[in-house]
Amino acid sequence: MPSLHPTAFEDCLIRVENVSKIYSLDTSGGASASVNSQVLFDVNLVIPRGQFVAIMGHSGSGKSTLMNILGCLDTPTRGHYWFDGRDIAALSDDELARVRNHNIGFVFQGFNLLKRMTALDNVATPLLYAGVSRAESRKRALALLDQTGLVKFAAYQPSQLSGGQQQRVAICRALINNPPLILADEPTGNLDTQTSREIMAIFQMLNREQGITVVLVTHEDDIAAYTQRLVRLKDGRIVHDEATAQ
Repeated sequence: MPSLHPTAFEDCLIRVENVSKIYSLDTSGGASASVNSQVLFDVNLVIPRGQFVAIMGHSGSGKSTLMNILGCLDTPTRGHYWFDGRDIAALSDDELARVRNHNIGFVFQGFNLLKRMTALDNVATPLLYAGVSRAESRKRALALLDQTGLVKFAAYQPSQLSGGQQQRVAICRALINNPPLILADEPTGNLDTQTSREIMAIFQMLNREQGITVVLVTHEDDIAAYTQRLVRLKDGRIVHDEATAQ
């Protein structure tokens, strides 16, 4: 299949074309004993700007590998990935780091907050890495914490916060650079049912009111039901891709 030029998909934030991922596993310390393990097989996926997408699949289906590729944390073995019209394979390591820092917000199941930092400093940290002054970074972080009802906890460390509060801090951190894309990997996996609903309501608000594209990995059907579209993987292939019944 000939490569499709990304300008044909200018309204799309994400385009994945014939992407495969193969890991080489060295079983005995020698190159001759390596074993190839293919995780993704010719995956094709287009995600328009402003869409809310769930990616589902059993353990080993390839969903985490696909998420890592979408987040520019990993690269395909074969195929092409365009993000916001840019061919990711053509970017340098520094350019990829800038894409991750400025254009993609990450939210994880385990929150991944820095334990010895306050909620305020956890949220502000990406701005500091981007070269924004400490005063401006803290000002913008406080504004986000205020929007999510957490400003009174700004001086708290993660150990002093509930799971839901920690996840809201993590969402604020993901939003601090105003990214067009949020990638959420099992964001409700460590939360109770009511808190999960609250977190998903935040994602829906960000998508509907601010137009942020949200892609989340989940194994829970009730969480996927909050999204607009469900993509299901099985054995490294997309086997289902349809709008959800909202």
